Amino acid sequence: MDLAGRAALVTGAGRRLGQAIAVGLARGGCDVAVHFHRSEVGAAETADAVAAAGRRAALLRGDLADAAVARELAPRAAELLGGRLDIVVSSAAVMVRQPVEEITPQSWDETLDLNLRGAFFVAQGAIPFLRSAHGKIVFLADVAAFEPWPNYLPHGVSKAGIVLLTQTLARALAPEIAVNAVAPGPVLLPEDWDQDTHARFAQSTPLARLGHPDDVVAAVRFLLAGTDFVTGTTVVVDGGRLVR
Repeated sequence: MDLAGRAALVTGAGRRLGQAIAVGLARGGCDVAVHFHRSEVGAAETADAVAAAGRRAALLRGDLADAAVARELAPRAAELLGGRLDIVVSSAAVMVRQPVEEITPQSWDETLDLNLRGAFFVAQGAIPFLRSAHGKIVFLADVAAFEPWPNYLPHGVSKAGIVLLTQTLARALAPEIAVNAVAPGPVLLPEDWDQDTHARFAQSTPLARLGHPDDVVAAVRFLLAGTDFVTGTTVVVDGGRLVR
């Protein structure tokens, strides 16, 4: 897939990795529908960066924990981007630290409804557009999908679900639509972690550094434009932490 002139939807594009991916796709030649929920200021900054790259930006607000809103997001994006949609990057998620004993039905549902259910229904709503365009879906998973983090149980379960969702949709939607995922490791650590924790993570990573958002953007762009013969795969971008 050549990114030039393509229409992309990026969820959670008002901050952190979603923002970096949206801007990276614009610099690759994509028009971008910038989805956000609460990060209105950040989404406006993303849209400005997309425009600065010479591409069309469309802002879309929506709470993807609401399945009906999630399902309608892709049609809304396509309408704003000239009636087409070639790419969906599903980045919207929450990551809440919570000891196992403190997890409640509400906190469990808040994480799973956005991180997993919302991602599925965004993808489902995009199928007609992506099928006609022979488009691609990239989900944002996490290394938490592959190793147990006791204080982030719902998050880990949701991201493990994303890995299986990627595999299942890849089979269900082939050959017209390729579906893959990227699982970042220590790239953008939680905002409340101190510098000592950052340093400890860098030192315990085999490549001896923390990642940069550009590392994730490069993986996403590879799955979109670097190959047309990969589907059902999760690319781990973690500096080697899973094999340490």
